[in-house]
Amino acid sequence: MLRDGRVVAVKRLYENNFKRVEQFRNEVEIVTRLRHQNLVTLYGCTSKSSRDLVLVYEYIPNGTVADHLHGKRAKSGLLSWPIRLNIAIETADALTYLHKSDIVHRDVKTNNILLDNDFHVKVADFGLSRIFPNDVTHVSTAPQGTPGYVDPEYYQCYKLTEKSDVYSFGVVLIELMSSLQAVDTNRHRHDINLSNMAINKIQNRTLHDLVDQSLGFERDCITRRMITLVAELAFRCLQQERDMRPSMEEVLETLRAIQNEKLNTHKVEVVDISVDDEIALLTGSISPPSPISVFTDK
Repeated sequence: MLRDGRVVAVKRLYENNFKRVEQFRNEVEIVTRLRHQNLVTLYGCTSKSSRDLVLVYEYIPNGTVADHLHGKRAKSGLLSWPIRLNIAIETADALTYLHKSDIVHRDVKTNNILLDNDFHVKVADFGLSRIFPNDVTHVSTAPQGTPGYVDPEYYQCYKLTEKSDVYSFGVVLIELMSSLQAVDTNRHRHDINLSNMAINKIQNRTLHDLVDQSLGFERDCITRRMITLVAELAFRCLQQERDMRPSMEEVLETLRAIQNEKLNTHKVEVVDISVDDEIALLTGSISPPSPISVFTDK
């Protein structure tokens, strides 16, 4: 607690080597230029005369999204579908702001999405973030991030773009739908990576096998419709080729439209389907369409 009564979280980098110092400087440089309601606020940092690398942030009391989905707070059952959808929207809002500020987060994951007591989002941890010049298409850099969330094209080609965050956010969307971890070696070898598992389930039209059944997917047609639309969006975010993925701004607009039960600016009726029904592709959909799409124009 600071002298003025503010409760803070202190982040200390223990390995005081060149890499850690660079990470520390990078985080300070980036966070001090950001102001957004869904990003953690940096209060201060170590002075040049100190031997320790310390960052002092506002304290966010309600743990991480990962804690509530599959961690120590998971059994509380507090994350209803409306709360999960709002978490997705607020996270997308923060990432859209970062991208408009020419910054790529590079480590988007549920462990870096903090929650306050009202379950509002604070995106954290900018140690791996990069300032992205607006006059280039990509930055060539060695792949960094967390297994299960790293953009495969970035991993293979060493080309970092804003779409790398979009891929990672797609994994977060699947986590919010399924309550499963991004990587779990206890699952079948084809399902260890959650993104692969999700794409296979969607392509095989077995979305109901992926969704956390406590969310009411089988019981409530409105919830089923909204989750299906979010799965459609996640499918697009998880495309192997970055040019096939939507921008973060488009992701945010789509999530808000889903929350408002609207689709873009024209009215579209979403046909309610039973889990076992034959599923048709969306005619004229933005490529690539997900096999779970079912829409008809009014």
